[in-house]
Amino acid sequence: MENENKTIETPKKKEIVFSAIQPSGTITLGNYLGALRNWVTMQEEYDCIYSLADLHTITVRQNPAQMRKNIIEAYASVIACGIDIEKSLFFIQSHVHTHAELSWILSCYTQFGELSRMTQFKDKSAKHADNINAGLFTYPVLMACDILLYQADKVPVGADQKQHIEITRNIAERFNGLYGNVFKIPDGFIPKNGARIMSLQDPTRKMSKSDENVNGCVHMLDTPEVIMKKFKRAITDSEACVRYGEGKDGINNLMAIYSAITGLSYEQIEHDFDGKGYGDFKTAVGEAVVEELRPIRERYEKLIKDKAYLEECYRKADEIALKISSRTLSKTMKKVGFIL
Repeated sequence: MENENKTIETPKKKEIVFSAIQPSGTITLGNYLGALRNWVTMQEEYDCIYSLADLHTITVRQNPAQMRKNIIEAYASVIACGIDIEKSLFFIQSHVHTHAELSWILSCYTQFGELSRMTQFKDKSAKHADNINAGLFTYPVLMACDILLYQADKVPVGADQKQHIEITRNIAERFNGLYGNVFKIPDGFIPKNGARIMSLQDPTRKMSKSDENVNGCVHMLDTPEVIMKKFKRAITDSEACVRYGEGKDGINNLMAIYSAITGLSYEQIEHDFDGKGYGDFKTAVGEAVVEELRPIRERYEKLIKDKAYLEECYRKADEIALKISSRTLSKTMKKVGFIL
């Protein structure tokens, strides 16, 4: 009888997190430390929906054969990082037609002025002056649809992506204001362990797979020998003192990488390398990165050899993603006035 008045607590529903990565080349150390490692840890706390955003890649001209290779290799790489396909949904964007369909509808509810203020459009236009296409201008709408289709509560973002969350919220609020509560308004958040990793050769710029200097970017699948060589060639300064400070962009970047991997504070790193030169520190950072990436590379080598397994994974995920997103698309189309 003593349990008669006890209330049974129902498990709290997990919040939905959505995030995506483009398969536009080999995934970098910056992608891993800035996003993918957090994708893995978020699986325990949230219902995670992850996408390989291949539709976004064609705003820049792609070689078709290389693009297909990049897609399958990126899919295997993300799973190798620790994404559990039993816990998280990880699908290929172009396989789920609702993304392109909702993108057309919501582009009609997005203002030209909003899109023209997007800094990434300006940056990419400068880089690809010979191909300033409409997709390059409107891709923030597709990005918004990626999120809104799954009624995501949260979207992990870097500091340079806040504009995309803002425009997503603006589009959703505008549509909801006209037609009622159709879309959940997502919140952007910067994960606790996210690190902004800069180029090893130009530490004022973010590490990028499109870096013209091959030594500026560490790829997740680089061999230990290549990784060590890139770190030994990393740009530093003439002070030869391992400390975090103004005007020390190269060392600041190496300390950020070392801290992200080892969990050591900057103060502890400065203490550990007091009196040691940059050569010792570059070697230590390189070795830490090698050991961090070693198991990922080993898992990747096994996965990439089993194309049938990878296809089984993404086909199953694509089907689930289509089922979830179709509910949102149908509701949107009904509200607008389409006959379904």
